[in-house]
Amino acid sequence: MAVSFAKVFAARRVLITGGAGFIGSNLARRLVRLGATVTLVDSMIPEYGGNLRNLAGIERKVSLNVTDVRQAHGLPDLVQGQHFLFNLAGQTSHMDSMTDPQTDLEINAKAQLSILEACRRHNSRIRVVFASTRQIYGRPDYLPVDEKHPARPVDVNGINKLAGESYHLLYHEVHGIRSCVLRLTNTIGPGMRVKDARQTFLGVWLRCLVEGCPFEVWGGGQIRDFTYIDDAVDALLLAAASPAAAGRVFNLGGRERISLRGLADLLIEINGGGRYVTRTYPPDRRKIDIGDFYADYGLIERTLGWRPRTRLRTALARTLAYYRRELRHYV
Repeated sequence: MAVSFAKVFAARRVLITGGAGFIGSNLARRLVRLGATVTLVDSMIPEYGGNLRNLAGIERKVSLNVTDVRQAHGLPDLVQGQHFLFNLAGQTSHMDSMTDPQTDLEINAKAQLSILEACRRHNSRIRVVFASTRQIYGRPDYLPVDEKHPARPVDVNGINKLAGESYHLLYHEVHGIRSCVLRLTNTIGPGMRVKDARQTFLGVWLRCLVEGCPFEVWGGGQIRDFTYIDDAVDALLLAAASPAAAGRVFNLGGRERISLRGLADLLIEINGGGRYVTRTYPPDRRKIDIGDFYADYGLIERTLGWRPRTRLRTALARTLAYYRRELRHYV
């Protein structure tokens, strides 16, 4: 990565939606170190991941606006004067999207259109990075999955995230809003949600290990890859800083591929103990399970020079160490 982030972001005004969440807060920390003026927008609704503990140490260095992005009337004031927008706000639970599809639609589609309209009307020069998900691909036809793979979401969340992507790309093409899309893959690290599986099953595993209770592995043979949070933040910054990213869609991914059973064994080894039980996949979740998935991140590597740098063992060890210290703030 040849881009000097300090030159790009120092003294620049940056808006992060979902800014008190896992990814947004880690991004905010990096931007503060780079000298940016950072404004965070977060609804702080408990189901959606915002946690004030994520901002410990930088709470006086950022501005936190407790606002729901579904409240379109407040968006113009938020986007005015900003140089960059990292649009990370979203509903991430696949199961919640199936039981409450209207809320998922409002957050992941309708609100995204409102944000872009605010940019078009009040700050058309802003640069926008939209955080999407591997879930839009559905069940893979081939592995690793590249950006040419058909988009066939298996749940409401994937459909609405795909709509959010499409709005960002359309506003780039038609209105000149410099937007791009990153399709994130199993982002893990300190600050990830651990009190339930609304973001990822791994959070529940980590919580169980720290609390000394067994965790459940459903199936176990499914293959996955994981992106460590520091690597994801690098990708977000690169996408915002690089003119070549405008109007593009990029996969992120991890260095290693591992089965869920192998992941469970590795986590227990790193923890120095623990146990899990293997369960048959619950029928309601099997319907929206995508099976094996790992991403081809070659396009962003060739175009922007990004590649994941953190080994899975290192990522897990750092995350587990964090929750040994901090679990009480996240449950």
